[in-house]
Amino acid sequence: MAHFSVFFRYMEEAEHAAWRAAGLDIFERHEEQSWPRISAKFDFKAPLKFQDEFEVRTEMGAVTRSTIQWAHVLLRGDTVIGNGTVTAVCVKKGLDGTMKSAPIPEAILSRLRSALS
Repeated sequence: MAHFSVFFRYMEEAEHAAWRAAGLDIFERHEEQSWPRISAKFDFKAPLKFQDEFEVRTEMGAVTRSTIQWAHVLLRGDTVIGNGTVTAVCVKKGLDGTMKSAPIPEAILSRLRSALS
């Protein structure tokens, strides 16, 4: 059976795929903006075994001034393996390494929403 920690990797990869589908990169090496995670949750419904084929369905959940909650459902055929959420906060990075929450640029939200619809 899959170790519980891998489900968080699957959800993160699905989120990154959404960013790529929107023509965006969640990590720009020289950007002052970043997206640290502030919450992660997964509820298990059925086991996932070695070599099982499955899919991750991802959508944007709650959006606030500075956070995006990603909602994920992992499916093997019609069987729900589990569902989870990961919340990321938009931050501006200071030259000294400090981070402060910042408004999510509307252009980013618009592109993500278009890619997911």
